Amino acid sequence: MLPALPGVGFKPEHFAEIRQNSDAIGFFEVHAENYMGAGGLPHAQLAALRADRPLSVHGVGLSIGGARGLDATHLQRLRLLCDRYEPESFSEHLAWSSHGAEYLNDLLPLPYTEETLAVVCDHVDAVQTVLGRRMLLENPATYLQFAQSTIPETAFLSEIARRTGCGLLLDVNNVFVSCTNHGTDPRAWLSDLPLNLVGEIHLGGHDAEMLPSGPLLIDSHGAPVADPVWQLYAEVIALAGPLPTLVEWDNELPAWPVLAAEAARAGTILAKEGCRLDRAS
Repeated sequence: MLPALPGVGFKPEHFAEIRQNSDAIGFFEVHAENYMGAGGLPHAQLAALRADRPLSVHGVGLSIGGARGLDATHLQRLRLLCDRYEPESFSEHLAWSSHGAEYLNDLLPLPYTEETLAVVCDHVDAVQTVLGRRMLLENPATYLQFAQSTIPETAFLSEIARRTGCGLLLDVNNVFVSCTNHGTDPRAWLSDLPLNLVGEIHLGGHDAEMLPSGPLLIDSHGAPVADPVWQLYAEVIALAGPLPTLVEWDNELPAWPVLAAEAARAGTILAKEGCRLDRAS
């Protein structure tokens, strides 16, 4: 298990500064697909980080929600990576990204139906069997809703966890983005999700556009975490207690001190709640 501390997504551009000044960072997360080669500088850097810190591996290419079976070759590469580094956590997205032999470089939404639920559960079971470890499944950022959906998103996620034994990765920014886009209440969404299933939290930035129909938020991972997302995060931690919390910043990459400061803000919230629980006990 990851420690209930702040973490950041590792970017090679930050490696030298991380080696000099990252004492406040509790863990690092990497995208699995960036480390499926056999060696070279990426693995040398990751091995150095792994020697000092817990590691979370986050997949973006399994296409868990794809209608066809999982890519067996990709899954075996993922198993080799996890066997090599023994990460404290592995996670993927509730999304699809492939159709037949075509791979789409995006995380695309799913209709929440009984048919989709069965497909996703089969795929999660297969991943956990091949990897020999429990995985976490992340809630998506969405920009449309399917007319054929019959299951609320929170119930859909909860049922996947119940059937497969997987955990959930709660992306608080994705909740805020999706609920804003759909005109719903993010706090109501969070109140419907069993927080005891959450093994990790993600925080990231988003972009906003104003359309005639209202605001459209885009999950960009290229900006600081917005204040309303920080507020939601603090409320989640007050309810669930301290949880491993990752700051994602993948685009428009900032200087290391900027990213470290975002992680420190999460650390302050985690520490405050930890102190409150200590006093209560």
